[in-house]
Amino acid sequence: MIIYDTIKKYSEMFNNKTLHPLINLVDLNKSNPLERTKFRLDFYAIVIKETRCGDIRYGNQHYDYSDGSMVFFGPGQIITNEPEGELHQPYGTALLFHPDLIKGTSLGKQIHEYSFFSYLSNEALHLSEKEKEIVAACFGNIATEIGQNIDRHSKKLIVANLELLLKYCTRFYDRQFITREHANHGILEQFEALLNDYIFGEKLKTEGLPSVAYFADELHLSANYFGDLIKKETGKSALDFIHLTLLEAAKEKVLDTTKSISEVAFDLGFKYPQHFTRLFKQKVGISPNEYRGLN
Repeated sequence: MIIYDTIKKYSEMFNNKTLHPLINLVDLNKSNPLERTKFRLDFYAIVIKETRCGDIRYGNQHYDYSDGSMVFFGPGQIITNEPEGELHQPYGTALLFHPDLIKGTSLGKQIHEYSFFSYLSNEALHLSEKEKEIVAACFGNIATEIGQNIDRHSKKLIVANLELLLKYCTRFYDRQFITREHANHGILEQFEALLNDYIFGEKLKTEGLPSVAYFADELHLSANYFGDLIKKETGKSALDFIHLTLLEAAKEKVLDTTKSISEVAFDLGFKYPQHFTRLFKQKVGISPNEYRGLN
């Protein structure tokens, strides 16, 4: 596995000069043919693919990308370029920036909000022609800044243009969630079916409370993409959606007076009854005992 611990090392691998130690635009077309291999990045990368040339895989999932698609990688991700060992000619452009570049900036504080850096399979950003022009303009502004002599304004302008690019990417992903609404609705239906099976079946007793990551994995999506998709489709977070379904089951079980509230909590997968009582009161407005008394 190749470890790209510096932007300079990555840039030189693809026959590009390093214009700035913490950020660089790399023209992948300048590269000689390279062997497909597994690699790790220790910085952020935004890659625009100009053609479909092999499969990029992160973890066990493949990226869904085609001409003009963008893929995003966060620091520490291990990526597999398949089929391993095969020679290929890279095409496209990579924008790389190190976490140190944005430390102490507003972007540094908000970078976690750009959840697409942790998206996995079938989750690339597919750009329209107009969107490609906007991204190209952002890339061009950044290239201009890192290509000239550094002065006291350089870092602020570079980071500001980088932040603008990421805001546009957020907008484009919102558009993509809408344009892929039919496919997304299918995922929502699958999620509801899995959730109902989990909560109204036997898994609560055997497996405990369900997590967002569990359903994302069942649907072959990253937790971040899955969470963003559910939020866009329902207006609720995936965790809230799970809790609301759980509470529908809880209301029925609370009315069974042959069991104590503690027994109901354990049946619902809670390790501690007080956690169940707190969630029930938070979401329903009254405690389980009060709810039982009203019915």
